Amino acid sequence: MSDFDVVVDGGLWFDGTGSVPRRRNLGIRDGVVVRASAEPLPVGPDTEVIDAAGKWVVPGFVDVHTHYDAEVLVSPGLPESVRHGVTTVVLGNCSLSTVYSTPRECADLFSRVEAVPHDSVLRILDDNKSWQNPAEYVDALESLPLGPNVAGFIGHSDIRTRVLGLGRGTDRRVKPSAGELERMGAMVTEALDAGFLGLSSMTNALDKIDGDEYRSRSLPSTYARWREFRFLNRILRERGKILQSAPTINLHPNILGFFAESSGLGRRRPLKTSLLSAADSKAYPSIVYFMLGAAPLLNRFAKTDFKWQHLPVPFTVYADGIDLVVFEEFGAGAAALHLKDQVERNALLQDESYRRQFRKEYDDKFSPRIWHRNFYDAVIVGCPDETLIGSTFGAVGELRGVHPVDAYLDLVVKYGTDLRWRTTIANHRPKFAKRLAASSGVQMGFGDAGAHLRNMAFYNYPIRLLKRVKDAQTDRTPFLTVERAVHRLTGELADWYGIDAGHLREGDRADLVVIDPAGLDDTVDGLFEAEVPEYGGLRRMVNRSDGAAVATVINGKLVYRDGQFTGGFGVHKTGKFLRAGLSGAHARDRVESDR
Repeated sequence: MSDFDVVVDGGLWFDGTGSVPRRRNLGIRDGVVVRASAEPLPVGPDTEVIDAAGKWVVPGFVDVHTHYDAEVLVSPGLPESVRHGVTTVVLGNCSLSTVYSTPRECADLFSRVEAVPHDSVLRILDDNKSWQNPAEYVDALESLPLGPNVAGFIGHSDIRTRVLGLGRGTDRRVKPSAGELERMGAMVTEALDAGFLGLSSMTNALDKIDGDEYRSRSLPSTYARWREFRFLNRILRERGKILQSAPTINLHPNILGFFAESSGLGRRRPLKTSLLSAADSKAYPSIVYFMLGAAPLLNRFAKTDFKWQHLPVPFTVYADGIDLVVFEEFGAGAAALHLKDQVERNALLQDESYRRQFRKEYDDKFSPRIWHRNFYDAVIVGCPDETLIGSTFGAVGELRGVHPVDAYLDLVVKYGTDLRWRTTIANHRPKFAKRLAASSGVQMGFGDAGAHLRNMAFYNYPIRLLKRVKDAQTDRTPFLTVERAVHRLTGELADWYGIDAGHLREGDRADLVVIDPAGLDDTVDGLFEAEVPEYGGLRRMVNRSDGAAVATVINGKLVYRDGQFTGGFGVHKTGKFLRAGLSGAHARDRVESDR
């Protein structure tokens, strides 16, 4: 049998292992790469031919940190990721999954933290949640016309809510009984048996609950004590599965506890641990040295299996008025976000005692923070008063003779969400961005696809990293080879997470993206808005750098080419649920035996 379903012709082939690329023609049949040939391949009348001459053919990108948990149910093609060559996404991060809790509980847990409309999330789950356990959840995902492949974590807040209830689960006085811990452990085991990657948790208390009944309490997993963490971690360690989490950002950091739990000293198995986040923070410029040094040293000398997740682009965020999650990290900001009613919120923002508190917390240089709290580094990009566009709030305050906080709050009261502004929180210094991208203790991720829809768009961060790598080589200041960068975005992640993805060798599933290096230009940094019908028509920030990723193939099916999705995308299934621990070795063995 000589005909192929798809032939990718004449591209520079990267196999996802970090090996030097070679010019090859790829033949794909039945969803599998069956030939990687230096010679031309036969083409039949029904063969789909992708001309890759002058282009890079790389494994589909693996996005290990998304919050598509609700969106995938109503828009399973997940086009904003697929159009940039992402062929595998991981759900259930940051303690948030939709497996065990009720639709209303899931909406309360998910929507404020991830800045998506509560009513839409509740409606989606009310209409679609048919499962009661992880196996049924996997079946539900598999029944959808998935675009990319999907893998998942079980969320700690999800299982804690199911066992304790949302009220008891967010009460610091409550300690789970031995029986309740056993029930949580059984849920984790049930999820691992169904093929989940592990457990996601969250210990950072700035992530708050939405809804009415328990509004503004922190996520349930933040109330867990180390006794509970150790109990659940033991299950993960015994099964060789992963803990995904984030350390506290307060005066009592718990990062040493994560290091100790990950350690394999004393003949125990290391706990695979992936934490948010390796970043070159504006708030703490020197912390980047800790981020660069901690994981490699711990992995070598403390026998940990520890990785930081890292967004390999500047962490620039946008806000409409005061709707931005970083305000949750101090009292005055959280008090404003607690109020849903705009009239009540405006009354609070005009109250002088409230403003004094805001100014005090803004000026406090010693409180732990993610946001640098510098309104001179916050640029207005949209406002009914167009004379203010391009100014910082600090500059507006100087012009008006008021404190930057008062200038900001005055504008929020006057214009509400019509006041749009941006600031860069981290990853602003190219020198350290390059070092983080090359560090062995860092893994590419934390794009938050599907979340913070009005705040940021990092759907194409793999493309943007490749642009930086290409530019650095042109400038003769290389920090990664292209093949190493591709490996970091594909095979390295898939191997560590234990999923069948990220490679493009003979016998591997045919998930790939064709990159035109000529398209790795300034357009990849562009930001646009697109309506999301599934979220009530909200306009989210997106990337549309269609000149870089020119074709995407998933499971041997061409789904995107030259800025357009193929017919049937999002209607006919191409992706699948990827169970942890299953590899493509059997397919490679079959290809070898057929030769």
